[in-house]
Amino acid sequence: MIGTIISAIIVGLIVGALARLVMPGKQNMGIIITIVLGALGSLIGSWLTYQLGYNNSNGGWEIIPFLVGIVVAIVLIAAYLAVRGRQVRA
Repeated sequence: MIGTIISAIIVGLIVGALARLVMPGKQNMGIIITIVLGALGSLIGSWLTYQLGYNNSNGGWEIIPFLVGIVVAIVLIAAYLAVRGRQVRA
C-alpha cells in the first residue's frame, strides 16, 4: 500500500514535470499541484488508452499510456491555469 502511494507520487511528479516542460511559457504553480495534476493525468491517460483497446502484448515499459498521460496532464495544467488565472506578482 505504501509502495503504491509512493510510486504514484513519483510518477505524478515525473509526468507533471514533463508536461510543464512541454508547455510554453511560465506556469506559476507549486510542486504539490504539479504532482497532483501529473498523477491525475497519468491515471486518466492510462485509463483512456486501455478503454480504446491498447494492449501491451510484448511486455516491458508501456510507453503509449505514459505519453498519453503527459498529454492529459498538459490539458489539466492548462485548465488549472485558465481557472486560476495568470496572476503576476510584482
